[in-house]
Amino acid sequence: MACIAGIVSQHGKIEGDTTQHLRKMLKLMRHRGPDHSIVRTLRDDRGALGANEIHLTSQKTYCTALEEAPFILFDGELYNDRPEGQSDIDLFSEYYEKYGQKCFSRLDGSFSCAIVEKDDEVILVRDHVGARPLFYGLSDNVFYLSSEMKGLIDHVQFDIHELPPGCIYSTKKGMREFEVFSPEIPKVGDNLKETANNLRVLMIEAVKKRMNGVKAISLSGGLDSSIVAAIAKDFDPDIKLFTCTVDRAPGPDLENAILMAEFLGMEHHIYRITHEDIDGFLSDAVWYMESFDEDCISGIISNYFTSKMIKEHSDLVMVGEGADELFGGYRMVLKNPKVKSEEQRERLAQKLLEISYNTALRRLDRGWKANGVVYRTPFLDPRIVAFSQKIPMKWKIYGENQVEKFILREAFRDILPEKIANREKLRFAMGTGMDDVMDDIIAAKIDPEEIKQRPKAAYGLPFASFKELYYYDEFLRLFPPSYEKQTIRWDPFK
Repeated sequence: MACIAGIVSQHGKIEGDTTQHLRKMLKLMRHRGPDHSIVRTLRDDRGALGANEIHLTSQKTYCTALEEAPFILFDGELYNDRPEGQSDIDLFSEYYEKYGQKCFSRLDGSFSCAIVEKDDEVILVRDHVGARPLFYGLSDNVFYLSSEMKGLIDHVQFDIHELPPGCIYSTKKGMREFEVFSPEIPKVGDNLKETANNLRVLMIEAVKKRMNGVKAISLSGGLDSSIVAAIAKDFDPDIKLFTCTVDRAPGPDLENAILMAEFLGMEHHIYRITHEDIDGFLSDAVWYMESFDEDCISGIISNYFTSKMIKEHSDLVMVGEGADELFGGYRMVLKNPKVKSEEQRERLAQKLLEISYNTALRRLDRGWKANGVVYRTPFLDPRIVAFSQKIPMKWKIYGENQVEKFILREAFRDILPEKIANREKLRFAMGTGMDDVMDDIIAAKIDPEEIKQRPKAAYGLPFASFKELYYYDEFLRLFPPSYEKQTIRWDPFK
């Protein structure tokens, strides 16, 4: 529920005002935590640490432990059992003191964090899904860390890295993976119906434990967010639904979102994104997304305007993100003629999950945090993730008609309108009508034929379309050229 940043010397005293530098780093990410900033200067001018926070209640939601070493910066939420009133940062500190670095395998939640020990060793950690980002780099023997790349642009020009999910990085010991948090889950047997019922129970539990304080659901009109909305209503009938669509070319998502809201009888807010909205946001889209991949840019636009609408009602939202990667929902898995066997689908689905922290989840994180909205993702609950990986692909993409996310549909068919339970998956940008609009807007800004003269980015990534060439030029205006290596292609077939 924050953004974090740090400057830590690895050789002694740092010349200059590190506190001022740290404040500027945080200012570049103030959107991630607009409620409060905290900065601590390290002893003997050896650096500074700080964070921007979002307060979800009238009481402050702290994300730092900076009174004494080890100093801790924490971005995320934990769902471990605890004494009443114990905060996430206090729980994290307790676990770290008790179990050391083995504690990370015991934490149930979504997080990235930084720990600075007494000897100035910096330890960075990120959970195995990787929704919360964390970047770092070394320059002149000074270590820099930041929730987003933009926090590093004045300090690290070349050697910038994103911490991979499920990893620990130490400035003294390097990188290593840590054992995944392993909750108890039901067995997956030979019975599809029983497995679907078990998935249903796990999903209901995942939504329930994320309900505290949630007053908003992002409803795209697709299967996944409709399931989240239907479950959430049982716990809070007054929860509100929010949907974005493109004003001049609304896609099928809006019709289905209205159908679902009426089916549930819930209050429904709709924002119609105008051409002027999109045109005025393009540069900001690249700035927030920190990528020029066209699918990521199209996706963040829809998320951004949904979060902007929700911010007027709440700082907290529940979303349906993650089900596509876990249950075979992407068209590139289902429809691409190059993917012909169940084994190939398994490999491609796994690849999409592995890179999601840099594509789908980056789009999710940046879109919501751009407006200071905290998002919760029940589909990314560790139990759901672990259980999904045991379900055979033949139950995810099912039968002669190759129905995607079949087992998920079967698990919740009885609480959804038939049209939504049977609806074919569309990419978010297709479902909202965003793709066609983006073609028109960018064609007015750049000659589509220019891609023939400049087919690749400087570091070798081929542009998927003339739109990406425009996004790339914006990217170079905002970030050091070497940062383009952090752009990962969402669709591996492009």
